[in-house]
Amino acid sequence: MPHVQQHQHEPELPSTVQLNHTAVYATDRQLSAEFIAAILGLKVGAPFGPFLPVDLGNGVTLDYYEKRDEPVQPQHYAFLVPDKQFDTMIARLETVGVIYYADPNHTEPGHINRLFGGRGAYFEDPDGHNMEIMTRPYARP
Repeated sequence: MPHVQQHQHEPELPSTVQLNHTAVYATDRQLSAEFIAAILGLKVGAPFGPFLPVDLGNGVTLDYYEKRDEPVQPQHYAFLVPDKQFDTMIARLETVGVIYYADPNHTEPGHINRLFGGRGAYFEDPDGHNMEIMTRPYARP
């Protein structure tokens, strides 16, 4: 088989640096993966070793990993979401009784922000990670 044909089915490699996946520590990987997947309207993938993946659809995967030997240290995860799905995500949070906030310090419960001409909100996942949904990326100088 010629050398060119051997590599015909390999995915094209990126020409720039891209985030591919990140591990998200959780006390219960199933609960946390299902939570964020339900809020964002995504699916939980099949286990991959100790990880339970949630594919975000842009080539990035959240790989939920159970951490039972010490407390989970909360992190911040921000998701750029389609404007037409934002209200549905807020409704899902309300349905499951999760309070959302307009600010990252969680001082404005039940409110959204309108930064950079879009809409955004913050909420906690089951392990206290500060999740953010936003419809416009932040303007950077």
